[in-house]
Amino acid sequence: MKEVIFQGTDLVKTFGETKVLQGVSLELYKGDFTVIMGSSGSGKSTLLYMLGGMDRLSGGQLLYYNRKIDMTHASEKQLTSLRAEEFGFVFQRTHLVSSLTLEENIRMAGLIAGSMSEREIAEKTETLIRQMHLEKAKDRLPAQVSGGEAQRAAVARAVITKPAMLFADEPTGALNKANTEEVLNLLTVLHTEGQTILLVTHDREAALRGNRILYLEDGAIVGELKLSPYQGKDIKREQELASWLEGFRW
Repeated sequence: MKEVIFQGTDLVKTFGETKVLQGVSLELYKGDFTVIMGSSGSGKSTLLYMLGGMDRLSGGQLLYYNRKIDMTHASEKQLTSLRAEEFGFVFQRTHLVSSLTLEENIRMAGLIAGSMSEREIAEKTETLIRQMHLEKAKDRLPAQVSGGEAQRAAVARAVITKPAMLFADEPTGALNKANTEEVLNLLTVLHTEGQTILLVTHDREAALRGNRILYLEDGAIVGELKLSPYQGKDIKREQELASWLEGFRW
């Protein structure tokens, strides 16, 4: 049995009179690479923001088992602590600090969390720079590097604290094909090493990296596809996903 890390029951989110999440119930498991797909406006990013403690639910119950906490009623202090220490985030835009080098951006995330010594932060930063192939770009500012290098630095920043969950919202949406492949390969390696990941994407190539895919439609989960862990390009895997998505007129 897989270990449950999140359990959501009848999750609802409204903006004014618009109900974006319509009573979503789901479990997310430790060690999974879960992908959320769906058309624009289906509630994918909203669900990610609720799970990541970046916004408040309007109804339902959301349990996070690592801290044995009901995030529905958690204080702002508790949510801030979760975001800094337990969760990592990667978005379509990198949100790197423009006045800091890539290395300083990565290191800063470790300092903010406050859970590691300066020596541990320095060692982890150095390791991540090598893993993300940023040796030549580490001393440059975000504006001085390619989109792929900036996004790889954003991934490194997100995982320096060894988060229990890495949330990725369209992380390849602004990248070309080559840089997309690099970022997806890095996420795959992280998953292979044990990182739990939740990815929101419109991209089939990105979705293929997951072992579990959820489909959202009008704020509700309407389908689930389970796959084996990604092992590289696989025509049968691609056909299985394509066939499944056709059922949602994708």
